Amino acid sequence: MILTVTMNPAYDMTYRVERFERGQAHRVRSVEQRIGGRGINVTRVLNQLGKYSRATGFSDHAFAAVAELEMPVDFVHALPWVRRTVVISESEDGTATALWEPGARVSNPHAAEQLAVRVAGLLPDIDGLVISGSLPAGIAPSLPAEIARTAIAAEVPTICDVDGEALRLAAQVPGIVLMPNSDELRRLTGAEPHTAADVVTAAFPLIDRGVRAVIVTRGAEGVVTVTAGGAWSAVLPEPLAGNPIGAGDSATAAVIAALSTETTPNWPAILTDTVATSASSVVIPVAGEIDRGLRARIAPTVRVEPLDLPTRAKP
Repeated sequence: MILTVTMNPAYDMTYRVERFERGQAHRVRSVEQRIGGRGINVTRVLNQLGKYSRATGFSDHAFAAVAELEMPVDFVHALPWVRRTVVISESEDGTATALWEPGARVSNPHAAEQLAVRVAGLLPDIDGLVISGSLPAGIAPSLPAEIARTAIAAEVPTICDVDGEALRLAAQVPGIVLMPNSDELRRLTGAEPHTAADVVTAAFPLIDRGVRAVIVTRGAEGVVTVTAGGAWSAVLPEPLAGNPIGAGDSATAAVIAALSTETTPNWPAILTDTVATSASSVVIPVAGEIDRGLRARIAPTVRVEPLDLPTRAKP
């Protein structure tokens, strides 16, 4: 089983319009609402990939009840209400515009401890852990790192896909896998990487400090992975048009699916599947879904290239 942790879940609202114009009234063609949040989306994709996954994190009673109708869940009921995210999807060219609510404040002083204990109790039964998404107000940014440290001590492969101070603290956990996008990597490292080689240069000091792997999602420019044993870039020959929201969650699902079963990861193969899985979600208007047929068709076209690691300074 793979466990995902979503501390700030959401109801995802998707409005489909022909073309979105700022300052204009629009006739909405269709509306879709579903449960969401990064970890929820990862669980949804994992289950499509044939990997049994359970979702935990914070929620209110209503959200947990709705989530339980779709997937195995084990939430800590600590939120007074669950936020909404709104995506305006344009049918004319597939452009998506997103609005993220910040979410409610966690007022229960024991909520963080309850979640940490719940995850720790599940560790003997899980093969992989994903902690992803934003944190609600009232939760210390150290919580993802604390949970990750406990999981890695139990030899559970762990991915953190967080941002800001939470990402900085997670980067201090030996053995962790980080999955920032390009902007999150910039904020973490202070670097301005423009090329795949620049990404390697920016990320490698994290590897030197004990991070197991840094996997940077770069949108249409593909993915760059940096490890102590090597670095690689992977990209499609031509990017697919569509809704990129949720593509990073699909990438995370592909990586943890591999790490949960491989003692010695084959990173080029993992990258191939990661890019194909991520791209296969872009053609779906809503986050957390993939086109499995498309994924299989485009996987052989993914281009993976090795990249040079920086030369370590002699002590």
